[in-house]
Formats: sequence, C-alpha cells, structure tokens
Amino acid sequence: MLSVEGVDLYYGASHALRRVSLMAKLGEVTCILGRNGVGKTTLLHAICGLNPIRSGSIRWDDLDLTPLAPYQRARAGLALVPQGREIFPRLTVRENLETGFAVLPRGRKRVPDDIYELFPVLRNMLNRRGGDLSGGQQQQLAIARALVTRPRLLILDEPTEGIQPSIIKDIGRVIGRLAARGDMAILLVEQYFEFARELAASYLVMERGEVVLSGRRDDMNERAVRAHLTV
Repeated sequence: MLSVEGVDLYYGASHALRRVSLMAKLGEVTCILGRNGVGKTTLLHAICGLNPIRSGSIRWDDLDLTPLAPYQRARAGLALVPQGREIFPRLTVRENLETGFAVLPRGRKRVPDDIYELFPVLRNMLNRRGGDLSGGQQQQLAIARALVTRPRLLILDEPTEGIQPSIIKDIGRVIGRLAARGDMAILLVEQYFEFARELAASYLVMERGEVVLSGRRDDMNERAVRAHLTV
C-alpha cells in the first residue's frame, strides 16, 4: 500500500502542496481529480521522487520512499506513465518497450507476454517508430512500457488526454483488468469525470495544492466533485 502523509512541497516561495495525504491499496484504483494547475502532477512527481518534499512522508508498504532517488523508487516497484506520454519517437515500439528493462535485474529483462494480450495492437507494430503511431497508440505504448517494469504501483497522469473515445474505452478496460488482478495499486490522475468514477474505488479532489474532498466511490457526492472540476 502507498501511504502519503502530510506532504508539503514548495517551488521556491510558492507552496505547491499543502499537507496532502492519501492511500492507494493493492487491487484498487485511487483517483486524483481537480482542475489544471491544482497540484495533481506535482503530487505524482513527489511520489516518484522527481520533486523533493519539504515535510511529510511517502511510504510503500514498510519502505520509506522519502529519501530515495527516482531510480530507487522505480526498483521498489513504482512506475509512472507521464502526462503527454513521452515515448521516444525515433525508437521503434520494441525499443521503447525495452527501455523499461533499465530497472530490472538481468534475468527479468524481457517483455511479458501479457503486454500483448492487454495491447494487441502493439504486437503488429514492434518495428514501427514510436513517432509514427497515433496518439492513442502512443498512450498504449507508454502504459505498456511502464508495465514492462513489473510495477506494484502504477501511476497514470491523465491517460485519456487527447485520446479518441474508442481508445479511452480500451485503456479503461486495461486499467480495470490490472486492478482486478489484485497485485498492483493504481494511482490515476484524471479530469474526465465519468472515466474516473467508473474505475475508482476511492478518490480525492484537489484545489490549490490541498485535498478538499476524499472518500470511497460509493459515498461520492457527484455534484460536489463536479463543482471542483468546472472552470
């Protein structure tokens, strides 16, 4: 289980995260909602070690992640699918997937077969350059690349952004299947409310660097949540 407790983070004099706490459990999708600029991506980067925190703690099971570098957190089982995908456009699909080998021990440096079961379109595109794929295909590649690392915590930053509806449904099905396996916690940042509500077991809503609403999906007040998503 991921446990974030009372995290404060600053950019210079700007207080970007204010006493943020959350939990993400194995076998569940935990969704972070909020408008642009409220600190969602900053929080994900803090969890992955890309943004240093001023105070608070970040733990994965019994391991204190707070002092660890990003590569150490990746080896501990964290994987980030960043906003905008950030695949390598000049590398082939196969080569993009193999970049996930960096955090794996020598004996595990292979692409698991279930990657192609989750994303069958990639099997027929292994020799195509990443930059030649559509936006939806690139998003599937970005998620598959993260899964190559065999994560126990999969972190997704707005995976539906700029993606056609049919691919959004495919990605939703994949996230649901991954959660149902029970061996992975999934942390999902999203602005598409319906997508988040369908997948999330628990949720939190951020506003100006703070958590203003949180709870289980069954107890969600849709009107209150949507009020924090509208411009």
